Amino acid sequence: MAASTAPQDDLKLPTDAPELSESDETIRNENLNASDPEKTAVKPAPASGPPPPPNGGWKAWVQVAAAFAVFFNTWGILNTFGVFQTYYEGGELFEQSSSNISWIGALQAYFVLVSGLLSGPIYDRGYLRTLITAGSFFLVFGFMMLSLCTEYWQVLLAQGFCIGIGGGLLFVPCLAVLPTYFTTRLGLAVGLAASGSSFGGVIYPIVFYRLIGQIGFAWSVRTLGFIALATQLVPVLFMRMRVKPPKPRDILDWSAFTDVPISLFTIACLIGFVGLYVMLFYVSFFALASGIVTPEMAFYLVPILNAGSMFGRTLPNALSDKIGPLNILAPCVIICGALTYALIGVTSLAGIVIITLLYGFFSGVFIALPPVCFVHLTADKSKVGTRMGMGFTIFSFGVFAGGPGGGSVLGAGATLVHSDWVRLWVFGGTMAAASGVLIILLRVWLTKGKLWVKI
Repeated sequence: MAASTAPQDDLKLPTDAPELSESDETIRNENLNASDPEKTAVKPAPASGPPPPPNGGWKAWVQVAAAFAVFFNTWGILNTFGVFQTYYEGGELFEQSSSNISWIGALQAYFVLVSGLLSGPIYDRGYLRTLITAGSFFLVFGFMMLSLCTEYWQVLLAQGFCIGIGGGLLFVPCLAVLPTYFTTRLGLAVGLAASGSSFGGVIYPIVFYRLIGQIGFAWSVRTLGFIALATQLVPVLFMRMRVKPPKPRDILDWSAFTDVPISLFTIACLIGFVGLYVMLFYVSFFALASGIVTPEMAFYLVPILNAGSMFGRTLPNALSDKIGPLNILAPCVIICGALTYALIGVTSLAGIVIITLLYGFFSGVFIALPPVCFVHLTADKSKVGTRMGMGFTIFSFGVFAGGPGGGSVLGAGATLVHSDWVRLWVFGGTMAAASGVLIILLRVWLTKGKLWVKI
């Protein structure tokens, strides 16, 4: 106690003391400060943990632009498969059933979703640059190999496996980066990034269709590969990991299976993906086979659907920041089911264009909102990445039920028998409607029946 109350003059060295060295002077100043409570009080405390997300600024919005490019080349390419389905059905490259052809797109979507189980933990160890570079390589390499294909099994390997795995290495790291830059505006940021998938779903099918009659299948596909190469330079050069997780996430979080809200939400989205891919894979082929549209217009239905989803992946997400993601997701999924049922009675060009455009808008939530919902439903935010990877892996099985499964429901006589198409649309519409009902039940349970609650 005596040392703490002694006057500072008692601590002064004699005048005949030798000159202090720089290190001695530093020690003397620290002793003087320690004797003065006021000086000790104002000494700043060391910072603990990373700084909070900026929620804006050019560095944060550059990440959104990079994520936009990733969505452009992952889900944008997946949303284009309806054009490839219609082209392959013509038999110019090979001859296979509708169900077998849809396996190409289903495997592509499956690998984009399931690869997150591995790419997530790799990202947590700080290998973002490796994932982005490897994913970009597989994506472009897959297109170049597809341009050389002449057999079904070759297309399955190049388009289904190679492009799918490349997209999977890109997708989850893209989702993991954005929450480290945004919290209060996360819905808007993810929505803007996810709109890249809609933009890609407009550009890729139009380029493919406009070129295939002029330069053939091979060079049309190579052109798509060059577009992917150019746009992937944005994430390769600018996407940065802001905060490295304190420890790599687990591949599986077993507690998620006992978390009722997460489990029910995952099951609902799994069923919803079945209905989504019935529509994405077959609406173009249905319009052509039924004689409702010309072959040229059949190819343009896919860009029309994706143009609608561009707004469906931004506006609902921005609104979800204010009223809650589940409040947006449930009605949109119900409407998707109703629009699928509506295809049973459509007989005109105007009718199918309107249904396709509206379906594009409301189905946009299937890709943009689930990541936000996982963040919202998970109390322990350190588990969000693991649960998101597990969730999207489970969603991927819905792709098989909607694509190849829908092809089996459709049957071999789809081009001639109207009842086959009725079965397909009833199947897809029922899956979407059931998904919406489950999400509503989840919302009612979480809010205890309250209506005006943000959730």
